[in-house]
Amino acid sequence: MEVILFQPEIPQNTGNIVRTCAITGTHLSLVRPLGFSLSKRQLRRAGLDYWDYIEPTCVDSLEEKCIQGLPFYFFSSKATTPYTEISFTQNSLLIFGNETSGLPALFFERWPHLFYTIPMKPGLNRCLNLSNAVSIVLYEAWRQLRFSFSYTQMS
Repeated sequence: MEVILFQPEIPQNTGNIVRTCAITGTHLSLVRPLGFSLSKRQLRRAGLDYWDYIEPTCVDSLEEKCIQGLPFYFFSSKATTPYTEISFTQNSLLIFGNETSGLPALFFERWPHLFYTIPMKPGLNRCLNLSNAVSIVLYEAWRQLRFSFSYTQMS
């Protein structure tokens, strides 16, 4: 299982996601450019010492991740199919957009059938915090896999 953040902007959100990935044994990839520095000082503040338990990968192209032949899913507040309709596998890629603009339209145009949403109250014109959205989807995927570790366990 792998969580992919497309151009994340807020280090605290990424820090919370690092914690979630560490305790679930999930790999994390960050698509550049990032809205923050990966310096040790900023990382410590945003993710405490959970960065010691995972080795996030930084990549330049989200499309390259999508064409690897692994199952992948995009998550967006603009999608209509609920995330619970997915049958996750150990090698699923879970792709989330950034905090202010989400995912680029070109991904929706190319793969509209792979966009899913977390149901929310209609009419608010607001959406969940990125780290909360990642947690909800990741734990559903992990539940479907009977909470087995697919990457690395914390010791």
